[in-house]
Amino acid sequence: MCVKGLYVFTVLSGLAASGVLQVSGIRIYTSGEMEAVNGTDVRLKCTFQSSAPINPNSVVISWTFRPLTQGREESVFHYQQRAYPPLEGIFRKRVVWDGDIMGRDASIIIRQVKFTYNGTYICQVKNPPDVHGPVGEIRLRVVYSASFSGLVLLALAIAGGIAGVVILLVIIVSCRRCKKKRQRQLEGNEEAPPRKERKDPTACHPSRAVHLYMSETSIEIDSSDGMISDASTKDPSSSEDEGPSSDDDDDGDDSD
Repeated sequence: MCVKGLYVFTVLSGLAASGVLQVSGIRIYTSGEMEAVNGTDVRLKCTFQSSAPINPNSVVISWTFRPLTQGREESVFHYQQRAYPPLEGIFRKRVVWDGDIMGRDASIIIRQVKFTYNGTYICQVKNPPDVHGPVGEIRLRVVYSASFSGLVLLALAIAGGIAGVVILLVIIVSCRRCKKKRQRQLEGNEEAPPRKERKDPTACHPSRAVHLYMSETSIEIDSSDGMISDASTKDPSSSEDEGPSSDDDDDGDDSD
């Protein structure tokens, strides 16, 4: 008998290891604990994972409520191909479907929570043939006002949003300024005429240079006022020729 049982266990182990025999089991994930202010809406998040392919026509989702005080469990919500909100009880017209079957989301929203909603909410999902597995639970606590930690988180979220908007505006303004500056630079480059190198008109190539010879000049100084008179050019040969002629004239006068 023991040998036969050992043989069956070995065969089943081999099938499971080879993938022929798959062990069904669905896993459900919830937030565990939540806090909501009296009169506000709260979303009860429930997601799941299944080893079997998701078939929206066969998935079944059930939400039930177990109060803090002694009392029986109450149906909160049911889903099978479509949503079935409760038609009676304390959750009548207070529950809204907010899940996505193909997205493996079985979440619901409870509107305008009351203090009587304090308790444990149980989420159960079945995806045949994957129908076995633990359920998910959320313990909801309804309070008069948000706790200090909740207010801090809200303030941080608001501050982060404002900071993000400010940073975005600064980036946009900086980009616009840079763009305008570039446009001005481009316009200035287009309007300014190209500068040409000026050449000295008096300069010429050494091979074309003309040698200039200046004659000797004499400058006469008027002794009366010390001013420099206009320069005159004298030819030495002409002065020598004129000298004797003047002397001859003088001699002629004396002879007469």
